[in-house]
Amino acid sequence: MCDLPSISMRFLFSALAFIPLFLFGQGRFPDMNGETTDGKEVHLPQTGNGTWTIVAVACGKKAQPLLEEWFAPAYNRMVVKNGIFAASYNAELYLVPVFTGLDKAAYGASMNNLRRNVDADIARRVVFFKGDAAALLQALGIKDRDIPYFFTVDPSGNIVHRESGKFDVDKLDALEEPML
Repeated sequence: MCDLPSISMRFLFSALAFIPLFLFGQGRFPDMNGETTDGKEVHLPQTGNGTWTIVAVACGKKAQPLLEEWFAPAYNRMVVKNGIFAASYNAELYLVPVFTGLDKAAYGASMNNLRRNVDADIARRVVFFKGDAAALLQALGIKDRDIPYFFTVDPSGNIVHRESGKFDVDKLDALEEPML
């Protein structure tokens, strides 16, 4: 004979088990190639090495100051490991400027400026995107080019969390949370 309460509870627990997939599963991070200031080719997402990746994407001049507000706190927590839980995960941080339209002319100058004025460890984390900007922005769901977007990418290349806009500690915590 069938026990109705236990079937209902099993169904409920089974249904609840899939809620995180619906809430946090946001698809695969699109394959992209870029280069660092030292000419090294970088492919994102980096998969198969057990490392999480935080990818920051900015595609407009107005997004740059907002991105700069994020960089020091994100770098200190994810790379330097100055957070309570930061030592419990392995993560890489990449900043990806995407040049579109007339801004494409600034690609080389931006790379040279970064090469001259930024610490080498920070500069290696800036990946200058080479490819179809419109396709990348569409794949990532980026609509407002005046703000930066941040993606937590799991070791399999799936986007598990995303944030955008002005820096906020709660947003940084939310980017880190899936890695804990």
